[in-house]
Amino acid sequence: MYLVAIAWIYVTVLMALAEGFSGSGSWLGAAITLLLYGALPLAIALYLWAAPARRRARRRAAAASATGGAADPDGGAHAAGDAVAAKGKEP
Repeated sequence: MYLVAIAWIYVTVLMALAEGFSGSGSWLGAAITLLLYGALPLAIALYLWAAPARRRARRRAAAASATGGAADPDGGAHAAGDAVAAKGKEP
């Protein structure tokens, strides 16, 4: 996904530079080219590509709040042991 985004920005930067350095072009036109052909479509595409990840995160948060936040924090699915012996007890 990011490779496509980098390639798209590369192409639009080159388009903007070509327009800025051409005899009939202007730097204002180059900036508009960069924004309207590069940044705006790329922002929309990245937003749409990230939609499934946002949906999964929303579902995970809803599941965690439904269980009262008592989900296994480390994901180990094992019982916690006594890390420190109780005071006054000897092994």
